[in-house]
Amino acid sequence: MTRDVLMVYKKTHEPVHDESLAVVRTALEGFVAAGRVRLDVKAREKVSRADFIGRDLVIILGGDGTLTSISHNIDSSTPVMGVNSHPRDDDPDGSLGFFMDSTVDTFPADLEAALAGEAIVNSLPRLQATITSTSGNKIVSDPALNDLLVANTHQYAPSKYRLQRGEIDLEQHSSGLLFSTYVGQGAWFAHIADSSEVAIAEDEIDSHYLVVARDLYRAERGAHREAYIAWTNEVTVLTSDMHRGYVVPDGWDEYHFNRGATISVSLDAPRLNLLTFKGKITDKMQRK
Repeated sequence: MTRDVLMVYKKTHEPVHDESLAVVRTALEGFVAAGRVRLDVKAREKVSRADFIGRDLVIILGGDGTLTSISHNIDSSTPVMGVNSHPRDDDPDGSLGFFMDSTVDTFPADLEAALAGEAIVNSLPRLQATITSTSGNKIVSDPALNDLLVANTHQYAPSKYRLQRGEIDLEQHSSGLLFSTYVGQGAWFAHIADSSEVAIAEDEIDSHYLVVARDLYRAERGAHREAYIAWTNEVTVLTSDMHRGYVVPDGWDEYHFNRGATISVSLDAPRLNLLTFKGKITDKMQRK
């Protein structure tokens, strides 16, 4: 059976990425010659949503930033395989590659496992925001694998909003809210908040997310603890009191809103089926 495969690669001026691309393409050509793969290869800057429709496998060659920026295009029915083109184990300036469980060296064997259905499938929840304007128009953000920011577009100005989640209903002034999936907390969340402040149960990591109000006044942190930092499965609803704000999923596209708009954030986005080969992606969290 021939599989329809798309490979997306990181295009830079660094020779290491070109060298990795050449090695991986050579390996893929062997699978094409054997009639096992029908292949398209595109640079990250050249792909659109249509390129991902109907694929049996998407291979992403690069680092975590390449994968998170591309994953917005991938639905819950398409498996994705990350290949680290510049591992930090080989070079301190390389990519950590948390989501990239394959390397150039292991790629042929890993692809064999993926095509044979022997790879580990990690069904990862993703965050999504729905913006509803005062006129009733709705905008749904791209899904966020790591984190999602809701804040004033002018970062030097306070983010003013009404926060509603469960029994919480209050006005806040902060530097914006940062939401994170469980596996995404190492990207940004862990650098500005301590997730050990909340109780995370292993059986909740597929249904709950982290959220913190950045730079919230200390008095409010104590008075309304769960409005400052929380691990929750409830929808967070914000009503903007900012002239101009935005939603930013995974540090990528920006979705702007004005005063009076409501922003609902949850894990209702389609999941991402990420393939790994050495163990589950959550095992990496334990080794950090």
